[in-house]
Amino acid sequence: MAPAPFFRLEILAMTQQVPPAPAPPSAEPSFVDRRRGANPNPHGFERRQFANSHQELSPEARELAQAIDEYKLRHRRRFITFEEMLGVIRELGYEKRHG
Repeated sequence: MAPAPFFRLEILAMTQQVPPAPAPPSAEPSFVDRRRGANPNPHGFERRQFANSHQELSPEARELAQAIDEYKLRHRRRFITFEEMLGVIRELGYEKRHG
């Protein structure tokens, strides 16, 4: 028994590596990258959600919070690990006393 005609077309298409048909010109793209929109931030910096949240902190805590925010911006990280936080604390000059 011979295979059905549409199976034969599928096999021919797979073996001959027929290029896919081009999308119609009016079709919308299937993926739109919205991270880099048409209107990038005019100020040239990343908008921070909690920019004023450090005002109520002690000076030492404010210094740490700002250092962590700078680390996040520099390394393009939204969240950091405990190891990264420890590195920021050490960069500020803190060290564990043994005694």
